[in-house]
Amino acid sequence: MTTTPNEQANVPATDAGSTATNEAPAAASASALVHEFARIDENGSVYVIDAGVEREIGGYPEGAPAEPFALYERRFADLEATVKLFEDRLATLSPKDIDQTLATIVEAVREPAAIGDLQGLRDRVEAVKARAEARKEEAKAERKAAREEALAQRTRVVEQAEAIVEQDPEKTHWKQSGQTLRELLDEWKTLQRKGPRLDKATEDELWKRFSSARTQFDRHRRQYFSALDQAQSEAKRVKEALIAEAEALSSSTDWGATSGAYRELMNRWKAAPRASRKEDDALWARFRAAQQVFFDARRAKDEATDSEYRENLVAKEALLEEAEAIVPIGDLEAAKAALRSVQDRWDEIGRVPSSDLHRIESRLRAVETAIREAEEKEWRQTNPETRARAQGMLGQLEAQIEGLEADLAAAETAGDEGSAKALAEALATKRSWLEQIRSTMA
Repeated sequence: MTTTPNEQANVPATDAGSTATNEAPAAASASALVHEFARIDENGSVYVIDAGVEREIGGYPEGAPAEPFALYERRFADLEATVKLFEDRLATLSPKDIDQTLATIVEAVREPAAIGDLQGLRDRVEAVKARAEARKEEAKAERKAAREEALAQRTRVVEQAEAIVEQDPEKTHWKQSGQTLRELLDEWKTLQRKGPRLDKATEDELWKRFSSARTQFDRHRRQYFSALDQAQSEAKRVKEALIAEAEALSSSTDWGATSGAYRELMNRWKAAPRASRKEDDALWARFRAAQQVFFDARRAKDEATDSEYRENLVAKEALLEEAEAIVPIGDLEAAKAALRSVQDRWDEIGRVPSSDLHRIESRLRAVETAIREAEEKEWRQTNPETRARAQGMLGQLEAQIEGLEADLAAAETAGDEGSAKALAEALATKRSWLEQIRSTMA
């Protein structure tokens, strides 16, 4: 940007923007050769007045053009624009860019071949120097804060990865956790690519931790699924053995014992470990199929047997109608005799279908219970000791009731409402007892 004095002295008129031809350069007027910050002498040498001191910056040996100062004024304007651009961009520049740009500007304004208020421009550069120093400190603080934030972000990524590795393998969702680790790796790459750089030692240490966490996760996952495969293989072996037992029993006709054996096999199946879901479902289907063979055979046998017993069921239902006609009981001895006759014939008829057994047995038990209760009631009424105790209690209660009636009348006459109420309640209780004792003696 700077032109040496020798180069400036040889600048032709056409470089100054002159429209004059080589044949007839235009001669500048005397007034045109005078400038606030410069002059051109009779030899065509151009001098700038810089801080009160003249300094030669170029010349026109073949004669000055119409605007002899324009070239040098443009150079000053360019310097001024450079300073202005630096001032405008100062807030966005890094300390390194600030130092490099400022060094270039300081050198450019030291002794430029330009016409204008050079000292004022230098003062402006000095002023921006102070601002630049403050901006450098701000930029350093921002970079420090950005590095601290970047360190915190990458540390968070590493700690999340390590937290995944620390999970209980039995409770880890491997697919979800693996996806999370892949997302953390993408985040790490993004922070490394777009974020501020950390010092090499710190970044290497964090990456070492992150990489170690991923390696441990992969190892734990392989160990878990290897152990799971072994456990499922053992579960398959155990259940295959149970299936073999179930299939061996499927043709048995020892219905009671085999039913119990199948219940025991079912308990052992429930206690056995699980294989993979697909294999477990297939094993269970085989186990159930083996049981089903036996239970289908037992059901067919029961249905055949039940068909033989349906006539017995009809006969016992007819007996039940006869037995239920005994209740209500009039003559107890006649009722007992009628029930014994029914019971004898009941046993002679034999078995009924198992699905109806509980129903008809319950109906007969109800008749037997009714006759037994009637017999007990009669015994209580005819038992001499019981009647003697009842008659004694009856006399006592009748005497107590007479006394309470007299006391109640006296309390009502005296207007003693509290006593009258208590006596009335006691009298009601005694009368209730009296009625109960009389009913047992009837």
